[in-house]
Amino acid sequence: MKKKIEFPYKNISSLSISEDQLIGVIKPNVPDMIKRPTEEIIKESLKNPIGLSLEDSIRDSKKILILIDDYTRTTPVDIILPIVINEVKKYGIVNENLKIMVASGTHRIMKTEEKLAKYGREIMDTFEIMDHLWFDPNELTSLGSTEQGTEIWINKIINEFDFIMGIGHIVPHRVSGFSGGAKIVQPGICGNITTGQTHWLSALFEGEEIMGRIDNPVRDEINRVGKKAGLKFIINTVQDGKGEVYKCFTGDPIQAFKEGCKAAKEVFGVSITSHADIVLTDSYPADVNLWQASKGVYSGDLALKKGGSLILVTPCPEGVSDEHPEIINIGYQPYEEVKKRVDQGMIKDLTLAAHLVHVGRVIRQKGEGILVSPGIDKETTEKLGFYWARNVQDAVELAYSMQGKDAVMIICKNGGEIMPVVEL
Repeated sequence: MKKKIEFPYKNISSLSISEDQLIGVIKPNVPDMIKRPTEEIIKESLKNPIGLSLEDSIRDSKKILILIDDYTRTTPVDIILPIVINEVKKYGIVNENLKIMVASGTHRIMKTEEKLAKYGREIMDTFEIMDHLWFDPNELTSLGSTEQGTEIWINKIINEFDFIMGIGHIVPHRVSGFSGGAKIVQPGICGNITTGQTHWLSALFEGEEIMGRIDNPVRDEINRVGKKAGLKFIINTVQDGKGEVYKCFTGDPIQAFKEGCKAAKEVFGVSITSHADIVLTDSYPADVNLWQASKGVYSGDLALKKGGSLILVTPCPEGVSDEHPEIINIGYQPYEEVKKRVDQGMIKDLTLAAHLVHVGRVIRQKGEGILVSPGIDKETTEKLGFYWARNVQDAVELAYSMQGKDAVMIICKNGGEIMPVVEL
C-alpha cells in the first residue's frame, strides 16, 4: 500500500512511498492535556517559579533589560512580553527604565515586519526593540573569561542594567543539548569570539553525545557566561507538536531550565525501534536558510545507520547563509579537515568551523546527504557536499540506488526540533 507524505512547504511536492519501505513516520508528541490559553499558562508559571521568584530576584533593582529570541524561534513572545512587563511594573519599574533587546546571536538583524509579527504592535509602539550588533566590536565589552578559558565578549548594554531576564523556548539542540536558559545570553548577546569558542567545543562531540543531554560541557560553559553576564531570571516555554504552549518554566536560569528540558523531552523525544538505512527529514520550523535548516540534519543523524543516506527537505528562501558565505567555498567537512584549516589560520571563525563539522560529520563521514531545496541550486548543493535532487521523489530513488532495494526508511516531521531516540 502506498503512503502519501506531505511537507509543510508550498513549493515542495508530496512523496508517494510504499509502507513496506518504512520503519515509521515520526513527529513530535502532542501530550494529552486540557487545552488552556497561553496567557493562563504563563501567569500560572510566574506564580509558581522554580528556584527563585520574580519578586525576590527583582527586589531593589532599578533598571531592567529583557532579552527576547528572534525570528528563528517559535516562542510566543507577543503574548509573554505584556504579561512580564505588567508584572515588573508591580515592583515600581517604569517604562523608561525597562529596555528590550533581540538576542539574535550571530543571526541577521530582523526586519520590521518580522518584529511586528513576533512581538506585536502594542510592544513595538511602546518600546524600542533594540538589535544586538554582534559584528561590531564597538558594541561589545569584555567580562574576562570563564574558569575554563572561554573569553566573554558581550553587548556592552548590560552595564546599564542591574537586572537581566530572558524569554525563550526549549527544544533539543545540537550545540548545547537544548535551547533556552542561558542561551539567551550565549550566544544571544555575545560577540563571535565567545560564540565561536563554545560552538567549537561542541564540535569535539558526536551529535548523540550532546543533543538532548541536559548536562554537557557546552551547556556548562553557556551557564557560566550567563551567570557572569548577570542573567537573573528566565521565562521559557515548551510548545507541543502542534505548536501550542505545553508548559512554561520561570525562575532561576539553571533550575527552571533543567525542569523545562524534561518537558521538552516529553514532546520532542520520539522512540524508534532501530536506526534506518535512509532518513528523510524536513527542517521545519528552521527553514529560512541552510544554517538554520541544518537542524534537520542533526535530528536525522540520531536515526541514521552508519553508511546510510540522509535526505534533507527544506525551502531555504534565503539560501545557505548570508552571515557565513564561506560555507559554500569550503563545504561541509569532517572534524579533522576543519581542525587542520583552523590550526593553519585558514578558518578564523570558530562558529563557522563548528557548523561545518556538525553537518560534515553526518554527510561526509557517517553517510551521504541528499538535499532537496528550491532555494539552493545544484552547483551550490554539490559544492557543499550534498547530492542534489530536483524533488523528493527523485531524492528517495537516489537514496535507494545507494542503499539497495531492501533498504528501510524513517521519515522525520518537524525535523528542526524532533529528537529520535532508539529504544534497543
